[in-house]
Amino acid sequence: MAEAPQALSLLREALNRVLFGQEEAIEALLATLLARGHALLEGVPGLGKTLLAESFAKGSGLSYKRIQFTPDLLPQDLTGSEVFREGRFEFLPGPLFAQVVLADEVNRAPPKVQSALLEAMQERAVTAGGVRHPLPEPFFVVATQNPLELEGTYPLPEAQLDRFTAKIPFRPPRREVWLKILTEEPEVPEPQGVDFLKAQAEAREVRVAKEALEAITHVAFLTGEDRRLRMGLSPRGAKAWLALAKALAYLRGKPLVDWKELKDAAFLALPHRLFLTEEALYEGETAEGVLKEALRKGGIP
Repeated sequence: MAEAPQALSLLREALNRVLFGQEEAIEALLATLLARGHALLEGVPGLGKTLLAESFAKGSGLSYKRIQFTPDLLPQDLTGSEVFREGRFEFLPGPLFAQVVLADEVNRAPPKVQSALLEAMQERAVTAGGVRHPLPEPFFVVATQNPLELEGTYPLPEAQLDRFTAKIPFRPPRREVWLKILTEEPEVPEPQGVDFLKAQAEAREVRVAKEALEAITHVAFLTGEDRRLRMGLSPRGAKAWLALAKALAYLRGKPLVDWKELKDAAFLALPHRLFLTEEALYEGETAEGVLKEALRKGGIP
């Protein structure tokens, strides 16, 4: 297996100079793209979610569009629409026709808009006027979300949550990082010329031991039998977990998925796919806690 290209390492270093103290989130974002997935960044306002998405787009050299999600947004504001010009209808592409799409505050939009975004994420195409229009490759949606208890936010549909390969938490910066944040200006990243399509193909070639595949299967069955969950891990979720583990191993220069990559990928790919029953929520259970127990029983240290 080829090692991660130097340009990818340089991009990672450049992002670390933009967003101080969020090394784990940056690694997770890059791994999600290498897994051909989409990322949901969650955290309170002001932690740098939008800054990371914008900086990644600049440093990657990929085409970029930002969509501010609001309650009055319409599906055609994302997909584009047909206009009548010179005696015929012509399709004008919307902001989804970019390689990196920032869906800012995605949990403020109404269901019809979520449906349009869902089609783009799953099919990598949009339909307008009955005509299917493919989206560019690579196609990467980076959505930001404020915690649901904040005013004016709404929970995303379960089907859409399942389309996000990773949900990446943004935590407050560590104490030792605060001085750097207050005194140093972030550097604007230069395009690094990463061949993402080649890197995605190489990440898919990372080897996985039979024991790791059996552990994934075991965890999936454990979640399906857990009465605290309304539904267990789906095949799509298991595949996303595996792809993310491969991408993390590739970024870390490993030819084989280790238990650490499998565990790290699990906490990015699975908690937002495990829906607790009302009884479990009342008793104080969390998806992360249920997952931790399932990983232990599944033989993942």
